[in-house]
Amino acid sequence: MHIALAFNLKADRTAVSSADDPPSAVDDLYAEWDDIHTIEAVRDALASAHRVSLVEADLDAFDSLRRLKPDLVFNMAEGLLGASREAQMPAMLDMLGLAYTGSDPVTLGICLDKRRTKEILSCHGIATPRFTTVTAVDQVPARLRYPQMVKPILEGSSKGVPDASLVRDRKALLRQVRQVLEVYRQPALIEEFLPGREFTVAVLGNGADLRVLPAVEINFEALPAGVNPIYSYEAKWIWDREDDPLRIFTCPARLEPALQQAIEDLCRRAFQVLGCRDWCRIDVRLDQHGRPHIIELNPLPGILPRPEQNSCFPKAARAAGLSYTDLILAVVDAAVKRLNLTGNHHESSCLFQSRAVTAG
Repeated sequence: MHIALAFNLKADRTAVSSADDPPSAVDDLYAEWDDIHTIEAVRDALASAHRVSLVEADLDAFDSLRRLKPDLVFNMAEGLLGASREAQMPAMLDMLGLAYTGSDPVTLGICLDKRRTKEILSCHGIATPRFTTVTAVDQVPARLRYPQMVKPILEGSSKGVPDASLVRDRKALLRQVRQVLEVYRQPALIEEFLPGREFTVAVLGNGADLRVLPAVEINFEALPAGVNPIYSYEAKWIWDREDDPLRIFTCPARLEPALQQAIEDLCRRAFQVLGCRDWCRIDVRLDQHGRPHIIELNPLPGILPRPEQNSCFPKAARAAGLSYTDLILAVVDAAVKRLNLTGNHHESSCLFQSRAVTAG
């Protein structure tokens, strides 16, 4: 097949910063975009079985895609501005009548909005921490139990979730809400903090072929002394460096069979209820009774290629016996089967299913 790889190339932050930009906003503005090494790794994986064209998700993307007319678009474009940024490329592809991997614009828009995601999960009886959202500091209620987490509702990759996001009293709560409102200029999500273990779960496939890869557990004892037990922006991007990676993950996570089943069932339900397609990474945390709750879903998961980069979806894939190339081609195969496309169908789906049985 002819596959177009749609991406956003991470910019040089110093080229876009100015004296008028809030420092923290500049620091994480491009955190969700991919560097050239990741884009090249995905391109090479796709090129092992398909013809590949690169399409940067900029203002010229529409014309480029209309000219190329690929059989399939491998979408890893995150967008930049606004609540619809992750939905922009899929909406464009729908307009052009082009097939693509991953979720549709509606699901991507909902999952980016933590408030809407949690409302839908709650409506379907899927466990998620109690929460509220506010657009002004004077709206902050007193009904939620401490400690609490404060986050922007429309960010990913731990943007807007520093170590200070975990608050234990009203003074800290108001300070952090004010920070979110002023720096990110969007509503703040406030949710009750769950004190139990935390996992990231990679889900791959669709329908009867949906598979849950081995869970990744986050080991908070690996963080610097005195910091909060959360996977903060500092933990993800500052303290965990490629030249000195934190030993922060265990994969496969050590789980009792009943808990593993409960987590997998919860993630499957969340994936289906939110309308996810082909793949998704789901964050799960246990409450004080050891019961799993959904924190959020990321239907455009990060896929940094090198093991020392501590990227969770590829880490889970390796634990399931899949190479990086196998993982990328398995996403393609999931989309090809879902769309009933004809053409060069790689055998990675069969490979994945046989290895998943062995790994499980």
